[in-house]
Amino acid sequence: MKYPDFQIDWLRALVAVVDAGSLSAAAPVVHRSQSAVSMQIKKLESALGRAVLLRGPRHMEVTPAGAELLVYARRMLELQSETQNAMFGPELAGRVRLGVPDDYASTYLTPVLRSFAGRYKGVEIELTCEQSTSLIPKIVRGELDLALVSRDKPQRGQLLFQEPLVWVGTAQHEAWRRDPLPIAVYEAGSMARSAVLSSLAARRRPYRIVYHSSSLAGQLAAVESGLAVAVFTRCSVPAHLQVLQNLPAGFDLPKLKSMDVAALRSKVSLRSPAVDAMYEQMVRTLSPA
Repeated sequence: MKYPDFQIDWLRALVAVVDAGSLSAAAPVVHRSQSAVSMQIKKLESALGRAVLLRGPRHMEVTPAGAELLVYARRMLELQSETQNAMFGPELAGRVRLGVPDDYASTYLTPVLRSFAGRYKGVEIELTCEQSTSLIPKIVRGELDLALVSRDKPQRGQLLFQEPLVWVGTAQHEAWRRDPLPIAVYEAGSMARSAVLSSLAARRRPYRIVYHSSSLAGQLAAVESGLAVAVFTRCSVPAHLQVLQNLPAGFDLPKLKSMDVAALRSKVSLRSPAVDAMYEQMVRTLSPA
């Protein structure tokens, strides 16, 4: 019996979609259009004779057959990477001190790290999760090599994409109906905090700060308890919380500008091949196709 040939590009597309969570997010990871990624998945399913992915209400879901194949796909891609390293040069080694805010870590950093780790197993990654306002000075001082940040000024770092800011609450508590508006904010100096307070002042909407925390987890606790509404980056909003839009007249909240998300590198890291590779992976993965 002649078995179908699973082409490496098909398997790479499967891994990318699962790791990134959607066809559109996977496209820049594999340097193809969304339609091309979709076609590769279809070819893989045709060869397998079964579906590997199902389109769910919020993301792509892996079928049992897809989950089984995924294990082998990862192993084959790892073996390919090892082969390339053996044939074309020594494995890259070194350390990368990497910074990222909590709200960008899962959605944006995860696919970067998965792709990077598959190619450069000899590189040690030291991760720091803090707000952009804390990470940027550490890059300037050389305490970090590379960071994914919301930039505080134009031309800071390499612009990758824009991330919307949204108001968030819970449907059962409707804290947005209270007057003054109870809000949870990040620590003083935070760019998100400044955006929230200036937008409310411009709208002349009375508000009261009832909670402040430097962590995303703290903000989530305040919103989930009904204590306050808050402003999150769109990528960090959990499915069980409500993005507050199209509210009844008199309760609408001011629109917020998007954050410019950039890759920022320290001067002391410019001679590091390991940081070069991580920087290139970040730009390649997160820049628009």
